Amino acid sequence: MGNTFSQFFFIPTAPLTEKNCPDQTGRVFIVTGGYVGVGFELSKILYTHNATVYIAGRSTSKAEKAISGIKKAASASKGHVEFLHLDLSDLSTIKPAVESFNAKQQRLDVLVNNAAVMYPPEGSTDAQGHDLQVGTNCLGPYLLYQLLLPTLTRTASSSPTASVRVAWAASVGVHVASPQPHGVVIDDDGKPTDQGVKPNYSQTKVGNVFFAREFAKTTPQTGVVHAAFNPGNLRTELQRHWTGIDHWVTDTFILHPPIHGAYTELWAALAPELTPDRSGAYVYPWGRLGDLPAGIENAVKGGIAAKFVQWCGKQTEAFA
Repeated sequence: MGNTFSQFFFIPTAPLTEKNCPDQTGRVFIVTGGYVGVGFELSKILYTHNATVYIAGRSTSKAEKAISGIKKAASASKGHVEFLHLDLSDLSTIKPAVESFNAKQQRLDVLVNNAAVMYPPEGSTDAQGHDLQVGTNCLGPYLLYQLLLPTLTRTASSSPTASVRVAWAASVGVHVASPQPHGVVIDDDGKPTDQGVKPNYSQTKVGNVFFAREFAKTTPQTGVVHAAFNPGNLRTELQRHWTGIDHWVTDTFILHPPIHGAYTELWAALAPELTPDRSGAYVYPWGRLGDLPAGIENAVKGGIAAKFVQWCGKQTEAFA
């Protein structure tokens, strides 16, 4: 309970913000969903500090508006910000996006898997017929990472140790709303089973924890450091499907502005505390190392996480 409480209340001041972010000249970032909410705030901080930022998503109009706002807010930046069109809910769009990126860039320092969908109408599916939350929050990011891994690995080979990273978006739902005891309920093939819209969301966030932990096993070979993070309880577009008293109470009393979530992501992307031996770490708001529920740790040790990751591989291999 203490670990859960510390993610809601009396959160320590963010150690890394736009005020002390180091210069990012020459470094390249991809931020999925970088045109709204937390992703927008993170992209703005990175661009302000001279990074090259690719804002990845499906809405050209939102991206154009965001890029205009970012450039206006940081007119002195020597960085670059550009839209990368992909739709995480349609696996067929991801490889073309990666090919477009690789045609322009020879390196990728950090991939921030920020985008997600939460609590869509019951029965919503992605373009391939998967549950929309599973598709958008897990399968799309999985495929994006796999296709970018050669570029990440190449970048890591000529970069400072642990500076090339992949950050995976989890949630406080990992602690408070995921199915017991392992955070997910999978079938014999490794597929998450339908537990209802709200538990399904938390299962996908546990799925991102599984990605960070399983892919961390390859850090000695790739040089790429992984982390999963709870960005915090934030007032963003994620809540667009919320209704009723739950929405009013949460929005009124618990949610923080999205800039705070950007600080969590910034820490996961840049903090020197994330050394190779801590690859796979879990990050609490607004940037600190945290613990996972024992049941989820047991799922990693017992092979449930690996089975889920293998299922994701099978679902995406035709689009790789």
